[in-house]
Amino acid sequence: MRVVVHAVGRMKAGPERELAQRYFDRFGRSGGAVGLEFAGVIETPEGRASDATSRKAEEAGKILAHVDDNSVLVLLDERGKSLSSEDFAARIARYRDDGRKSLLFSIGGPDGHDAALRGKADLVLSFGTATWPHQLVRVMLAEQLYRVSTILAGHPYHRA
Repeated sequence: MRVVVHAVGRMKAGPERELAQRYFDRFGRSGGAVGLEFAGVIETPEGRASDATSRKAEEAGKILAHVDDNSVLVLLDERGKSLSSEDFAARIARYRDDGRKSLLFSIGGPDGHDAALRGKADLVLSFGTATWPHQLVRVMLAEQLYRVSTILAGHPYHRA
């Protein structure tokens, strides 16, 4: 299954970008053994509309351009469902085993995700109830994707 991360906004050079890239690289090297192909990060600029509702709708259109009927759409949002790493790995394995061809994770812009997009998502995922900066969400997602590949491979990186 092809795994893509879509992020609204650009990640500037710095330690957060380097750390995220380190975990994405690890995931890219380890994911193939468990049927997960990391296809990279797509960054799109924030919407230009003057109000938040219109910006979110504009950003949702850019996200949906990368989703088809055989894709899984996962939105990152503090109001989403919190999963343990094991449950997250099991959910991704289930999508893969069900024959889904691609998995798109979306990190929204400063205004969050459009309500209509939330309704189309297969999963709205939270890394806790706190609001996290975009850069840290990307690092946390990268690490969790690497952790998923190690859990599915039975690698000792993940110790419960």
